Amino acid sequence: MWFDVTMLIIGGIAIVVGIAGCFIPIIPGPIVAYCGLLCMAPTAKSPSTTALVAFGVVTAVVTALDYIVPAIGAKKFNCSKLGVWGCTIGAVVGMFFFPLGLLLGPFLGAVAGELLAKKPVGAAMLGGLGALLGVLSGVVIKLIACLGMAVCAAMSI
Repeated sequence: MWFDVTMLIIGGIAIVVGIAGCFIPIIPGPIVAYCGLLCMAPTAKSPSTTALVAFGVVTAVVTALDYIVPAIGAKKFNCSKLGVWGCTIGAVVGMFFFPLGLLLGPFLGAVAGELLAKKPVGAAMLGGLGALLGVLSGVVIKLIACLGMAVCAAMSI
């Protein structure tokens, strides 16, 4: 009894931290949320094996997409490699200026990278917009996955 309660509490906390990780770049949100589901597995309130396997696949795909989607967004707006790197660095630095930094960091980082690549200001701003849209798309994808895991966990209890 106490084991089940402890694991369910740990699982619930991990899922909440995973959801927060969708917005905080240093926390791998879907991975942490999935670990929360796995904490529930040895309890009487375990999600089904099918759900655990399905969310394992979703976690792997979403984690891979998290690295790809911002670059795709940046490339769609003709952002250079320096712009993509600037976006990534800006996202990490931006988390220290929560909450506004989470949006401005990637944008300003990409613009700075584009300017370092000697692009005109207009093109740099457009590249920054593309990088920002890519980052926001990644956040939405991670959030959908984590909320799905939260619903699965809630339905198991």
